[in-house]
Amino acid sequence: MNPNERELTYPRGDALPAAGGAMTVADGVRWVRMPLPFALDHVNLWLLRDEIDGREGWTVVDCGIAREPVKTRWESIFRDALDGLPVIRVLVTHMHPDHVGLASWLCERWKAPLWMSMTDYVVARLWIQRTAATASQGAGTGGQATVDHFARHGLTDPDSQEKIRQRAGYYTDLVPDMPDRFVRLLDGQSVSVGGRRWRIIVGYGHAPEHVSLYCDTLRVLISGDMVLPRISTNVSVFSYEPEANPLPLYLESLRRYDPLPHDALVLPSHGRPFIGLHERVAQQHAHHAKRLQEVLTACAAPRSAHDIVPVLFHRNLDLHQLTFAMGEALAHLHALYFEGKLERTLGADGIIRFQTL
Repeated sequence: MNPNERELTYPRGDALPAAGGAMTVADGVRWVRMPLPFALDHVNLWLLRDEIDGREGWTVVDCGIAREPVKTRWESIFRDALDGLPVIRVLVTHMHPDHVGLASWLCERWKAPLWMSMTDYVVARLWIQRTAATASQGAGTGGQATVDHFARHGLTDPDSQEKIRQRAGYYTDLVPDMPDRFVRLLDGQSVSVGGRRWRIIVGYGHAPEHVSLYCDTLRVLISGDMVLPRISTNVSVFSYEPEANPLPLYLESLRRYDPLPHDALVLPSHGRPFIGLHERVAQQHAHHAKRLQEVLTACAAPRSAHDIVPVLFHRNLDLHQLTFAMGEALAHLHALYFEGKLERTLGADGIIRFQTL
């Protein structure tokens, strides 16, 4: 447990749901964990006891990636953890593969509607509908467009570039399909789930239009990836929006949790349920303030995003982690650049570098 985690409270200690099972964390709320084939090896999903138009069942919050072992675990949950009731709604916090990957399968399996934000639904649909002519460009963290983007920012190693180029199908491999219609979720909207009101809190910076849900009756926040107990939420600049400035958007979005009670139970997408929302938000602000100062200091001489990666990440990174590290390094550089604290230049070698003014 790192020092920041020691400031949080974990009501269920080290207990985790069994594979293919669910654990009750609040009245009518159950916790499910699904595997991921990355260093971050799991994603948390949630089951909310529900009733819609007199029909009893469950709302599923987030879906896991499209992999047969994940489907197998879902079938076990359908059989053993739903009290014999159906899934009657699928609600997705955002469009990243571990959250939306099996949305189409779940919706079709149960003839249930998909609920999510407009922006994330549309982006997911766009990314899975790339034509054969543009497929090699990839989407998000793989393909030629990502190679070109990261090359401009200093990642010129041919082996890494080729591996990234081969990841052109990364998104569509994990999200093979999307439902052709959905129900839109909006910031501030109140959604009835099982007779309880859950308020939608939209956040930016991590995903286009990320949805969190808060129930005042239960004092429970389903935070998605916006607030995580052990790791920092990834905030990146990727090829599809190369001039993005997501870090201030993310930090400002965290302020939307300020009115929530200090004893709210936070249900994060990674890690364990915890109490200590405001402490964790304060930690995130402090973390990024420190990182921004480190980047500013490092840019006393011209530095590319690739040069900044070891400033921010003091460990060996696999290729999957490196793509996110590059995006995060650029997010910190852009935050300082757009604030007027850095200048940037395009070198004769085609690499963009930043320097302190």
